[in-house]
Amino acid sequence: MQNNQNFAEKMQRDIEASGLPEAIKRKLIANLLLLKGKKVNMLVTGATGCGKSSTINALFDADVSKVGVGVDPETMDIEKYELGNLILWDSPGLGDGKEADNRHAKNLKAKLLERDSEGNPLIDLVLVILDGSSRDMGTSFELISNVIVPNLGEDKCRILVAINQADMAMKGRGWDRENNKPEPELERFLEEKVESVRRRIKESTGVDVEPIYYSAGYKDGDKPQRPYNLTKLLYQIVHYTPKDKRTIYANNINRDREMWEDDDDLKDYRDGILDDIAESVSECANVGAEIGESVGRVIGGVPGRVIGRIGGKILGGAFGVVKSIAKSFFGGIFGW
Repeated sequence: MQNNQNFAEKMQRDIEASGLPEAIKRKLIANLLLLKGKKVNMLVTGATGCGKSSTINALFDADVSKVGVGVDPETMDIEKYELGNLILWDSPGLGDGKEADNRHAKNLKAKLLERDSEGNPLIDLVLVILDGSSRDMGTSFELISNVIVPNLGEDKCRILVAINQADMAMKGRGWDRENNKPEPELERFLEEKVESVRRRIKESTGVDVEPIYYSAGYKDGDKPQRPYNLTKLLYQIVHYTPKDKRTIYANNINRDREMWEDDDDLKDYRDGILDDIAESVSECANVGAEIGESVGRVIGGVPGRVIGRIGGKILGGAFGVVKSIAKSFFGGIFGW
């Protein structure tokens, strides 16, 4: 929880010291207080050997063998890890035999249908990890098509699909170990796999997903391999989390800069993460509309409701200020 306090306290201090209008400062700080009380519940699942634990450890610097409170008493096989306000539910996928698969499927359905105290789905996001080194993904597609998607309710955007072990997709061939990235032939192979997964899920469920490939990294003796595309994975996780809960990740991500060094360079995912976190602080709980009404009365001539629709993202430079504060917080992590 100390990281949580540090992030919120820094954000509050910097907002107070900014040149924003007082009305906007008050709203943003009130917003921070709201965000501090939120929790993210993320369900992580995938077939045996897909690398769930290594992914969790890489993203959140959490030793899942030490952090947590054991199994969920209602769904037995699902392990629960509490990292401050981030709660991870680690569930077995299918592929452990018919009897075990039936039990896992039943427990997954129960967890997906669970509601929080406000009547909303407990699970904010489902991360399905596929094994990129395996040609047979049939059990994973069965998991997605028959268990996860049918129990997501109306919000089908709660599912992310990520293909781990990209470095082993061609049995280790085509991976540039010195630069920790795929060579052109392997890159084409991975892109084709991503498209195949996307198309297959669309055909079987009607749901559009944006799979990515990555490597959670590993330590082989004294020569560890850094993760690849981990920043891209974190960007997707943050982006598809409800706006009013995105700041929670700021308190939990791995502080080891090496974890975030290697990506496909197609986009600055770090900047996207900052955009999403700044949007969370400046817009959640309709703060834009509230600020708009306040400032609308001051500047006159423009109805507050019109400014309210513009939102805190533009008004008074609030979004830019919050993003700048977030960037200074993450600077040491992402290497700015």
